[in-house]
Amino acid sequence: MSDQEEVCKNAILAMLKNSQTKVIFPIITHGLLQMFLETGKFEFKDSEVKKAYHHSVLLIQQYVGHKFHSGGKYYDAYPTRNLPRYGVLGTRGKLFQIAESFRENAAMLVEWIPEVVKNHINSKVGIIPTFASDEGRLKVASNSEGFHEFIEKNIAANPSNFEVFSFAILKIHLEKFACKIYRDTRTASHDKGVDLSTNFGVVYQIKKLRLLSQGSAESILSEIKINFDSERLDDGKVVLIIDDISQDVKNYLIDMKVQSISKEDIIKISGQFTETEDRMKILKVIYEEFCREYESRI
Repeated sequence: MSDQEEVCKNAILAMLKNSQTKVIFPIITHGLLQMFLETGKFEFKDSEVKKAYHHSVLLIQQYVGHKFHSGGKYYDAYPTRNLPRYGVLGTRGKLFQIAESFRENAAMLVEWIPEVVKNHINSKVGIIPTFASDEGRLKVASNSEGFHEFIEKNIAANPSNFEVFSFAILKIHLEKFACKIYRDTRTASHDKGVDLSTNFGVVYQIKKLRLLSQGSAESILSEIKINFDSERLDDGKVVLIIDDISQDVKNYLIDMKVQSISKEDIIKISGQFTETEDRMKILKVIYEEFCREYESRI
């Protein structure tokens, strides 16, 4: 591998490492390089960069096999600030010019980028895209042990998974008691503390944190008091869903009229679903919430 080739690949890998929800910059790069290979053109207006991106999104989605984590909204800051930071583009007047190193390695990169993007995206979503169909959900839900292992392996992979999986499990669990729970926000939104609401007055705040000392609990409690009115707190209608919590801290929060549910509690609830149909419902909710969070907006 030449030095320039390594520099280009490292730039793409850095883009992937820094991507939060949608893979955007590698896909823009792929689209521009493909256009360069097809036309020989290496200077573009902003509208042409956007067009190349949208075209590449469709190709990448076809290659990956689903629409998760690709197809985010395009902003004009991408070619002016972001891609120059990774050495992909330079500017010449009002035009954006593909850097020489990327032009020289265009053919290799156009072949390589889809595979590395696919691996990156699949490392985040795993088999969840297969839950779009009854058949895909049944493969996991038909075996209680396999279902439980899936929940255990994926629930704490990241804060978004923690919220989505907790919601899905609680939703189907509470349905058995004719109770409804709602998730109207997204994990990246600022929702004043309410992550999940219900039709029985209780609200849930989800934190992928470990509360093992009273000091950390007091910090969370201060935040809760800011986010929720005193009447709701006094009525004990605020529940904290937390990654891990010690018994002492759990008791302290109870004294403060705040209930808590740990990750292990959620996992135990998931193990109580004896019907395949219920487990399939949970997987369907997980898929639907992943669509809300990560599906293409193009």
